[in-house]
Amino acid sequence: MKKYPPIASQSLWILATVGFVGILFVILFFAYNGNLPAILTQNDKLAHFVLYGTGAFLGHRSCNRRHVRLIGYGLPLFPLLFALFTLGEELAQAFSPNRSLDALDLIASFIGIAIGSWLAQGKPKQPSKSGDNSIQK
Repeated sequence: MKKYPPIASQSLWILATVGFVGILFVILFFAYNGNLPAILTQNDKLAHFVLYGTGAFLGHRSCNRRHVRLIGYGLPLFPLLFALFTLGEELAQAFSPNRSLDALDLIASFIGIAIGSWLAQGKPKQPSKSGDNSIQK
């Protein structure tokens, strides 16, 4: 039987994800208006990695590590949707006078999403031996 986390714990993950999404949209607003702080523009690839990795981690946890089956593979739901959003947002930069389409930014974002998802997933649980009635000699 699948074990679900307590409601309070799940609510905290959801609250953290909503807060993160708010921060992400504030950053995007400043970026599209050409007002990003220098610390983010000077460390662009690192910022993409950390920002998108954090988003994937929080989102995957808030969705209770839910997966969807696509083409025979179980893919994590939130990271998959977040990667599609990331691709769309990066492509939209080509149409902004204050942004530029950069493949390395996209790669850094995708690596962050992959690692954040992996960390949120955690290691697989080992089968329980509590139901084992065999006698050990």
